[in-house]
Amino acid sequence: MRYLLSLPALVVVLAVMAAPCVAQQTLIGYSPASAAREREAEADAIRRPDPARAAAHSRALSQETHVAGTAAQARTRDYVIAQMKAWGLETELRTYDIWMPHATEVRVWRVAPDTARLSLGEPVLPNDPAAALPQYPTVNGYSGQGDVTGEVVYVNYGLIEDYGQLDSLGVSVRGKIAVARYGRSFRGIKAREAERHGAAALIIYSDPQDDGFVRGDVYPEGPMRPPGGVQRGSVLNGDGDPSTPSYASKAGAVRLPESKMEIPHIPVVPIGYGNAAELLRGVRGGVLPQGWQGGLPFRYHVGPGPVKARVLVRDDRTSRPLKPIYDTFGIVRGSEFPDEMVLIGGHRDAWGPGTADNVSGTVSVLEAARAIAEQVKQGMRPKRTIVFATWDAEEWGLIGSVEYVEDDSLRLTKNAVAYFNQDVSAQGPRFGGGGSPSLRAAIRDIARTVPDPNGRGSVYEEWRRANAVPDSLEPAMGDPGGGSDFAPFYNHLGVPIAEWGFGGAGGIYHSQYDDFTWMAKFGDPGFLYHAAAARIAAGMVLRVANADVLPYDYVEFARTMRRYLAPIDSAFAKRRWSTVNPTASLRTAIDRMEESAAGFASTRDATLAGSGVAKEVIKETNMALLRVERAFTRAEGLRTRPWFRNLIYVADENNGYANMVLPSINEAIRSGDAALATREIADLAARFDEATRALVDARHAISVVSSNGQQERRPRR
Repeated sequence: MRYLLSLPALVVVLAVMAAPCVAQQTLIGYSPASAAREREAEADAIRRPDPARAAAHSRALSQETHVAGTAAQARTRDYVIAQMKAWGLETELRTYDIWMPHATEVRVWRVAPDTARLSLGEPVLPNDPAAALPQYPTVNGYSGQGDVTGEVVYVNYGLIEDYGQLDSLGVSVRGKIAVARYGRSFRGIKAREAERHGAAALIIYSDPQDDGFVRGDVYPEGPMRPPGGVQRGSVLNGDGDPSTPSYASKAGAVRLPESKMEIPHIPVVPIGYGNAAELLRGVRGGVLPQGWQGGLPFRYHVGPGPVKARVLVRDDRTSRPLKPIYDTFGIVRGSEFPDEMVLIGGHRDAWGPGTADNVSGTVSVLEAARAIAEQVKQGMRPKRTIVFATWDAEEWGLIGSVEYVEDDSLRLTKNAVAYFNQDVSAQGPRFGGGGSPSLRAAIRDIARTVPDPNGRGSVYEEWRRANAVPDSLEPAMGDPGGGSDFAPFYNHLGVPIAEWGFGGAGGIYHSQYDDFTWMAKFGDPGFLYHAAAARIAAGMVLRVANADVLPYDYVEFARTMRRYLAPIDSAFAKRRWSTVNPTASLRTAIDRMEESAAGFASTRDATLAGSGVAKEVIKETNMALLRVERAFTRAEGLRTRPWFRNLIYVADENNGYANMVLPSINEAIRSGDAALATREIADLAARFDEATRALVDARHAISVVSSNGQQERRPRR
């Protein structure tokens, strides 16, 4: 089918076609001849993602609420598989049976000083047909069951420190209904802390100060959350099926009984700020701690009471606790190194129509897949295998990607070159990226070649302009803590990862209003940024898949690591632990890694600039490079969370969203254990030396060149 482009879309497509190669002509990991071919291949692929096609995918995938484990979600599976088959891709489907109870009944009442049943469903809004679609109940995934009544206590954001303030005021939530506002931590941490402090139930609401009318006009007049908008979401703090920890949920898998699973046991229900006002307006109590006042038009109080609430949650855990989920894959087999895999993925499931989260990411994966598939039909096959994945049940705890990684861990550990994640890839105009420091240079370089849809230059140039980045610096990038499908690849296996996307103002996260109408009006009119995200995706997968030598930048990696040491030294000094210069051994190990990385890069570039390198030499070099970041994984994992093996980045166990760097050390510091922190520093230093040995082996493998042009190995140093 031919698509008629709007004028802005046509301008962007023409800009892509006319864009000069503004990035560096030499490419990391490429010979001059390979670099020239790669620039042509990337330019061709970057032209192909199309805003009109992106809009069509978005409309099709968001036409109904598609929660994991439902028939509607199975239909998104069928759509993705059908598209990839039509483009000529090899496809694969993996099914896992997940312990994932679905709510059957959710109710909340105010029972004192008067009685009122709250209407929990999100109301239909004018000119938005998707708001009238069947909704998933307003309950948090993996909520406990129960029917409980108690006095209301307002607990601010429900953070660990918030409960500390309540303790100082003499206010207890034991046996009470805790009411917390969303924000500043993962909702699972809020549920954990409420249960630890004895609350009978937890109600979480979206305060207008955080994403409602205080921030801007509310939907449908503006992009922010209306009073009835509800943020659903999982309160599972682990990753993957809680009944099969650390192994895949396949047929015949041994499952933990419910009593042994790490899941919440109290009811946890999300509500909008309109309903929250019905509970909080009448709460009284003593002094409100500083910073606890929200955006509702009355003075907040902590309580307890005199308002009382009743919360009821029922689900199908006794009748149908297991639900099938489906991961889909479109595969392009590599021409030279078919065992080596470059993966890109985004999750398909949502709590509503999910146009931003995460139909936008799925669309990016699809349009990138189409671009590469069309090249393959024209005889342009990548050197390495590219896998285009869509994951199921991410919203419940990264389940689809975790089960796949646990299912295929041996192959991925040996052969996964990189994983690129697309989660909310387009819901505004502002670009951001991040991931492993070893891949950040590649993101910057690809962003230089993709025109920004605003017409004022490349994505990279607009990224710098929007963030007012000085000429001497690069735009800041995010660290891979947790919270999305890169986690099993990076946190569990040590596979280098990258992610990117375009963001903006919005308050429809995890609500029924995350739909096509909102996206077309506020998030990405014209779907230009959907196409831009896919253009970057196409460029990124080709950049890594076609490299002669894998294009990691371990000089940038080492320099990034060095910046994390000063806070550790300061923490030792603050606690008056006796060690002088506690990170000296680690700093020295990082210095050695940077020196080896620079030496490897110099040798690599000199060798690739020569007359050619044998395939077996390239293979040996790349196998050594794959060991570099794997060196930072520890088989026994973090002491607090064994599944998390990577010792470089992780999500903070007491926040869930915030990133923690060098977690084995910083968790020991936070626990007040000086001896353990010192041992962890020594352990990590040894791992940096292991990474350095891998770089030395890679340099030895790629070492070449004699005066007569014949390959010869240089001795190891």
